[in-house]
Formats: sequence, structure tokens, C-alpha cells
Amino acid sequence: MHPTNKSAPLPHTRPVVPWNKGRFVGPKPPLKPKQVWAIRLFLQREQRVRDLAMFDLAVDSKLRGCDLVKLKIGEVVVNAGARQRATVVQQKTGKPVQFELTEQTRDSLIAWLEVRGGSLDEFVFPSRVDCDGHVSTRQYARLVGEWVGATGLSPSAYGTHSLRRTKVALIYKRTGNLRAVQILLGHTKLESTVRYLGVDAEDALTLSEATEI
Repeated sequence: MHPTNKSAPLPHTRPVVPWNKGRFVGPKPPLKPKQVWAIRLFLQREQRVRDLAMFDLAVDSKLRGCDLVKLKIGEVVVNAGARQRATVVQQKTGKPVQFELTEQTRDSLIAWLEVRGGSLDEFVFPSRVDCDGHVSTRQYARLVGEWVGATGLSPSAYGTHSLRRTKVALIYKRTGNLRAVQILLGHTKLESTVRYLGVDAEDALTLSEATEI
């Protein structure tokens, strides 16, 4: 019988590294107006017609990525021109949400569709690998990373929800109207809008201080 070696070293173990070390964790912040224009100028300069239309639509529509990539031409175009307002049924809630298309977005959308072609029942942003499919949400997220990175922003700090938040964050800042933001985002509960915007007591007090009776 061999004696037990109580002094044998323990197996080497690697130090545990947190999965989120060095990563941006939490809600992605909205883009500021100057950042929106920096991305637009980059896409215009690079003549990325499709990407400019996608970016403008993302900001105006405030849609989730899964709804944006599934947009069909007939949902945003009427009588050979871009609609000023459109309605989309959300995949997550199954409920319709309306959004506006500004002149900037209408122009970039039509410029893309003149290149893209297609019928009203086809996707605005078709897949380049599946002739019957649309751009995937993964590809959309990758493109957003390219856009923000090209303008000096950190791709890890901004994402597709940054584009969804951009316009409503500005609306809330200017008006304090949470109900309007709730409608624009298509949220069923106001509490969801509060969490989504990150509204806290400081915001409420700031709005209250700016209101005199």
C-alpha cells in the first residue's frame, strides 16, 4: 500500500474572467443629432445608398431590428413615391405601430429603391444570399457596428436599439411626453417605456423644476 502524498500540488486552474469584462453592459444609448449627421455624411460620402436608406428608416421608424429588416416595399411606398406615414404590425406584440418618414428618409429610400427595383410585395432590403429573403437581424447589427465605428464611436457601446431610441429620446427630452413616446415605440405598457428610456427620479424632478404655476 503506497502512502498518500498529501503535499501533491493541486491541478492548475485558470483565473475566472467575467464574460462581460471590457464590454459595454446595459441599455445602448441613443445617438445624438450630431452623431446621426456624422453617420449620414459617412454613408453619403461612401455612396452606400442601401445603408443610408436603412439608417434613415431605422431612425424614423423606431422599429425593432426584426421588424425593420422585414419591411416590404408596399409598406413604405405608394403611387411611385415614399409614404409620409406607414403602419407595421410588430412581430413582438402582434399590434400595429405607425411611424413617419421625413423628407430626408423619403429621399434616401427612393434613391435606394431606384437602384434596387422590385415589386411592392418584395422586401425593401433583400438578402444577398437568399433571393427570396431579407437582410438578417445579425447582418443589420453588423452594419450598425460599421456605421458607428466609421464615425469614431465605439461599436460595443452602440447597437440597433440605439437607433430605435434616438428619436424618442430627443422627443422625451424636448417634451417630457411619455405617452407620446409609448405610442411611437408601440409599447403596450407605460412602465416598459419608462424602463426603455431609463427615466428616473432625476428626470422627473428636472421636468418639474422647469414647470411654473
